[in-house]
Amino acid sequence: ATGHAEVVRLTFEPSVVTRVQLVDFFWEIHDPTTLNRQGADVGTQYRSVLYYADEAEKALVLASRDRANASTWDGKIVTEIAPLPTFYIAEDYHQDYY
Repeated sequence: ATGHAEVVRLTFEPSVVTRVQLVDFFWEIHDPTTLNRQGADVGTQYRSVLYYADEAEKALVLASRDRANASTWDGKIVTEIAPLPTFYIAEDYHQDYY
């Protein structure tokens, strides 16, 4: 009932993997076409979201979404794309889940 979404915060080494590669991979590792659902998990906290930190990142995210929408998802992506809100660390029992 908080309105929060379950998310991950990534730290990465740009010389190993680029931001574009990570965002492009995002569209492949889940179903971005289901509203408020991932598999058996249902509710707004399971919505597909992608938050950006600045305008350059927003442009990167939107371009990646458009490529994925055209090539893989047939125009059906419903992922919320919005400015980065406050990030709250989950409880210990939610850590290292994946």
